[in-house]
Amino acid sequence: MPRLNRILETALYVDDLDRAAAFYETKLGLAPMLRTRTLVAYDVGGRNVLLLFLRGASLETQLSETGSIPPHDGAGPLHVAFAVDAAELPAWEERLAQHGIPVEGRMSWNRGGVSLYFRDPDGHLLELATPGLWPNF
Repeated sequence: MPRLNRILETALYVDDLDRAAAFYETKLGLAPMLRTRTLVAYDVGGRNVLLLFLRGASLETQLSETGSIPPHDGAGPLHVAFAVDAAELPAWEERLAQHGIPVEGRMSWNRGGVSLYFRDPDGHLLELATPGLWPNF
């Protein structure tokens, strides 16, 4: 059977693309790789891509001279976990506090990892997780 190597992209759907982009860029320090009127794509750690789509803007097939992308969208609060080094977790917690972002939860995992949970402006649950959360992380 062919193998899946990793998840390349994760998509979140947002109500205000400018507001969401400002949050991810100024609060989390992500740099955009692509920005259109309906999408912002961010590099995460040189291996993954976080896509922010304007909610409702991708409900029709998107056509270009090189192909097509089928319709997609999402509603409600979704979840994304970002991997961080354990030694940097206190600095992340301080950064969140400096930006007025409340930590809603904290979990210490049986394998030794720790997770902090907080929300973006669209109510998506974001997680900063240290190694030890999963057998493969």
